[in-house]
Amino acid sequence: MTQDDRRGAWLPPERAFVVQFYADTDLDTTHMAGRVEHVVSGQAGHFHSLTTLLSFISRVLVEKKATECSGDIRYREPNVP
Repeated sequence: MTQDDRRGAWLPPERAFVVQFYADTDLDTTHMAGRVEHVVSGQAGHFHSLTTLLSFISRVLVEKKATECSGDIRYREPNVP
C-alpha cells in the first residue's frame, strides 16, 4: 500500500466537514460560533459552542453509520473515462 492509498483510507470523504466561524469568533475564548456542513450529505447547522459543534458532527456520523448498516446506501462506482 502506498502512502497515497493510506491517506485515502484514513481520510474518507464521508467523514469530511466544513467548519466556518463567524467573524467575531475568537478561538481563545469560550465564544465559538459559526456554521458546519457535512460535505457528502450536505447536512448543515449553526453552532454556538464547541459542544454543539461536536454534537452535530457526532450525530451526522452516527446517522451515516446506521444508514450504512441498514443497507440503505448503495455505492456507485465513479464514472471513469
